[in-house]
Amino acid sequence: MARSRVPILIMGVVLWCCLTTPAKAEYMKYKDPKQPIPVRIQDLLDRMTLEEKIGQMVQIEREVASAEVMKEYFIGSVLSGGGSVPAPQASAETWINMVNDFQRGSLSTRLGIPMIYGIDSVHGNNNVYKATIFPHNIGLVKKIGAATALETRATGIPYAFAPCIAVCRDPRWGRCYESYSEDPQIVQDMTDIIPGLQGDIPTDSPKGVPFVAGKNNVVACSKHYVGDGGTTKGIDENNTVIDWQGLLSIHMPAYYTSIMKGVSTVMISYSSWNEIKMHTNRELITGFLKNTLGFKGFVISDWEGLDRITYPPHANYSYSIQAGIHAGIDMVMVPYNYKEFIDGLTFHVKNNVIPMSRIDDAVRRILRVKFVVGLFENPLADNSLVDQLGSQEHRELAREAVRKSLVLLKNGQSLNQPLLPLPKKTSKILVAGSHADDLGYQCGGWTMEWQGFNGNNRTIGTTILAAIKNTVDPSTNVVYKENPNAEFVNSNNFSYAIVVVGEHPYAETDGDSMNLTIADPGPTTIRNVCGAMKCVVIIISGRPVVIEPYLASIDALVAAWLPGTEGQGVADVVFGDYGFTGKLPRTWFKTVDQLPMNVGDPHYDPLYPFGFGITTEPTTRQSDDNPFLSISSYFN
Repeated sequence: MARSRVPILIMGVVLWCCLTTPAKAEYMKYKDPKQPIPVRIQDLLDRMTLEEKIGQMVQIEREVASAEVMKEYFIGSVLSGGGSVPAPQASAETWINMVNDFQRGSLSTRLGIPMIYGIDSVHGNNNVYKATIFPHNIGLVKKIGAATALETRATGIPYAFAPCIAVCRDPRWGRCYESYSEDPQIVQDMTDIIPGLQGDIPTDSPKGVPFVAGKNNVVACSKHYVGDGGTTKGIDENNTVIDWQGLLSIHMPAYYTSIMKGVSTVMISYSSWNEIKMHTNRELITGFLKNTLGFKGFVISDWEGLDRITYPPHANYSYSIQAGIHAGIDMVMVPYNYKEFIDGLTFHVKNNVIPMSRIDDAVRRILRVKFVVGLFENPLADNSLVDQLGSQEHRELAREAVRKSLVLLKNGQSLNQPLLPLPKKTSKILVAGSHADDLGYQCGGWTMEWQGFNGNNRTIGTTILAAIKNTVDPSTNVVYKENPNAEFVNSNNFSYAIVVVGEHPYAETDGDSMNLTIADPGPTTIRNVCGAMKCVVIIISGRPVVIEPYLASIDALVAAWLPGTEGQGVADVVFGDYGFTGKLPRTWFKTVDQLPMNVGDPHYDPLYPFGFGITTEPTTRQSDDNPFLSISSYFN
C-alpha cells in the first residue's frame, strides 16, 4: 500500500503543475501586423457576433459617447458635429484625452476593435481653437491637405470628412462655398487634396483599395455622393433633375478620380436624383460606386441621413434603416439614437429582411479602413503633433493660399488708370464695412460652429483691418468706421477708402438664398463711401453675389471669397507686395433671374465670365517659393 502512494503523489504534482501553468495565448491573425490585411479582416470577421458587427456600423456624436457606451454597444465610430467640442477653447491635449478615453472603452471589449473618430476638417481643423483656417475650397489642394491632416492628427483624430467634391451648378445653394467650381474638370483637379490628407498612393496599389500613408495622415471622405450641387434652384437636400449621361459627365468624374487616388470613405448626399433619395439608391451606391467603380472603402451616411429618407424625418425609422442599409450604406452617422438604430437593424437581420451578407460586407469595409490607417497597431493618440496645431508654417501656407485665390474683377474706371495696387504711404485712408474687422465673417461657415460665428474672440487670426494696419507705412493714418455716413466721409479728406463687405456666415440649408445680396448695411456703406472718393471694395462671400447695381461707383473690386484666419494675405496683394493672379472658378452673374447659368449654357451672359481675373504685377518683388504650397495651375 505504501508503494502505491508514490505514483498517486507524482500524478497529483503533475496535475497541479498543469492547472497552474498559464495557457499559451491563442494566436489571433487579426492582431498580427505581418499578416495581409484581407487575412486579418476575415479572421476578425469570423470571430464577431451579430451584436459586435452591428456596433461597428454605428457612428455616434461625442455628446452621447463614453467609455462605457463604447464598451457596451461595441460602437465603431464617434464624431464631433459642427461646434461639438470637449470644452470651450479646448487645447490639443484636451482633445487627445477625450478621444483616448473613448478609445480605451473600445479596446476593453472582447475583441478590442478600435473605434475611429471623425471630424469636419473641411478648411483646416476648423472646430478647434487656434487651428489654422484655410480659405474655403479655393486653391486648397495637396500641401494644404497635408497641413490639415497634421492639424487634425494633432488633436488625436484620424478621420476627416473632407473633401466636398460637389459641382455647384447654382450659387443659390447654401453649400456652394464647399464646392471648388461649377466646372467638373476643376473639381477633379482639386481631388489632389486626397493624397494631401491620406498620403501619396503607391503606383502598384490595387484600384479602389483605401490607402493612408501613416500617423501624419488621416482617412479622407469624398462627399456628398452624388449630384448634391445640381439640385433645383440650389435648394439644399432637394432633387437633382438630370439624365444618366449628365450625371456621369458633371457630377460623377471627381468620384472616379477620388477612388483612383485611394480615398477611404464616401459620404452619401441628402439630395435625390430624379426623385430617388440618394440614401436609398442601391443602383448608384452598390451597383455603380462599389461594383462598377470598384470602391473598396466604406460608405457613410450623412448626419441623420437615414432619418431624412422619410418626410417628416424619422417618420418610419424601421423602413429607413432597411432602405439605407440595403442600398449599401456601411456606417451610419446616427448620431444620437444609437439604441434605436441597433435594435432596428438587429430585428431586420434576425427576420431575414437584411441578409447577413450585407452586414458582413459593411463590416469588412469598415475593418479594412481601420487596418489601413493603423488603428490596430496605434489605437491611442499621443502628444507628438500638438505643436502642429496653428503652427506658423501652416499660417504662412494659408496666407499664401489667400494671396493666390483673390480675384481682381475691376481695376480703375479706365484701363489706363488702375487703382490697384494701393500706395502704402499716404496721409489718411478710410477702412469701412462690416467685414473689415471680423474674423468670424472672413472665415465663414463650418468654423468653430456649424453655422460659423461673428466677432474676433472665438479663435486666433488676423483680420483684414489688422492686416492693413500691419502693411501701410507707419506715417499713414488708418481710420476705421464700420458704416460711415456721407457727412463723415466727405469731411475727413481721405486719400482713398477700402470697403470690406459681404455675406454673413452660414452653412447648409440656412445658407440657401434666392436673392444673393450683400448683407446690410453693406450696400449703404458702398454708396456712402464709393460715391465720395476713390474706393476698393473687397467682397467676403462664399459665392458670387449681386454687385452690378453698385459697380459704376466702385473703382476697384476684389473677390476675396472666405479667406480664413490669415487676412494678411489680402493686404499682401492689395498693396502690391504680390500681384493678383486668381481666376473665377465659377460664373459671376448679373442678376439672380439668370440662374442657373454655367459656362457653356446657351443663355450665357455673365457680369464676369468663368475664368475671368485681372492680373497685376507686384510693386515690390518678393520670393514666392513657399515649399509648403501646391496650387492647381488653374489658380496661378
